[in-house]
Amino acid sequence: MTGGATWGEADKGVFEAQDGDLCLLPEMVAILARLAAEDADAGDPTLMTPEEGRAQAERANVRWNREMPALFSETAFEVAGSAGSAIACRLMTPSADADGLIVFVHGGGWAFCSMATHEHAARVLAIAANAHVLTFDYRLAPEHPYPAGLDDCAAIWNAVLEGQGALAGITGPRALAGDSAGANLALALMLRQIAEGDVLPDTGLLFYGVYDDDFQSRSYIDCAEGPGLTRAKMMRYWDFYTPDKSLRKSPFISPLKANDAALLKLPPLYLNAAAIDPLRSDTARLAGRLSALGRRDQYTLYPGVVHGFMQMNPVLAEARTAAEEAASAFLEVAGKMKTT
Repeated sequence: MTGGATWGEADKGVFEAQDGDLCLLPEMVAILARLAAEDADAGDPTLMTPEEGRAQAERANVRWNREMPALFSETAFEVAGSAGSAIACRLMTPSADADGLIVFVHGGGWAFCSMATHEHAARVLAIAANAHVLTFDYRLAPEHPYPAGLDDCAAIWNAVLEGQGALAGITGPRALAGDSAGANLALALMLRQIAEGDVLPDTGLLFYGVYDDDFQSRSYIDCAEGPGLTRAKMMRYWDFYTPDKSLRKSPFISPLKANDAALLKLPPLYLNAAAIDPLRSDTARLAGRLSALGRRDQYTLYPGVVHGFMQMNPVLAEARTAAEEAASAFLEVAGKMKTT
């Protein structure tokens, strides 16, 4: 379904994009023209050294992280990682009466981006939900392939459960959220928690995630050449994260390979997808499987926009709508928790 879906609408059975969804919005056309002009001399970060590629990704995202929305407070701290290294964290508090916590895992193909590249988007989500939002810098591929990033996410989640440091005293609902590869890590962590019998979040907020390595899906064919993310780039990202392709059979790497029993145990999910995105079918297939199991998760397909559109919050209305929608899903779970 497209635009503004509500909880349970995914069970109507419409998950994939329709022809009209694949036409770029006029606003998206203008943004892409701007990016083409601003990045005319920039290379493909997936074809650079990791250091060069990350520098390029940081530069490219500066434009989305100007004029930051104001917060009540912001706290920088560290959490001990599973490998003994310190994981840099940032806790964003939108108001004095903020309630609940959203752990936000940034995207970037498991190889690029950081707390800084996604700060504006995280602040917007915090304000919309009036909840604390925690961001952090996990270890990146290819130097640190699977399971390094996922292990760091698990260390952060354990810190949340234990109320470590700046996280002490935070009450209310807890969510795991992420965009793109960050959505993969958030969902994979939930599935690993299920397998290990450990504590799950109250909800998951997953934005245009990568959930399988099926490069022949409809959207990988539709959007093989972009605009923006391409099939070739995604294949390189997968090779960075899991150079041993045999590992990709694991649901902790490819969540769509999880069995039905595990999917049934997931908390309520908010899922969205961009129509013009090689990853679109990943979310459509996930929404379809969840619906077939009788679950009532929220799924919204945003027509006319490309992968990563929520980063474009300062200039794209659909990005702001998606943030508000995700916040509403979080608040609905919070409301249900208060009445039970």
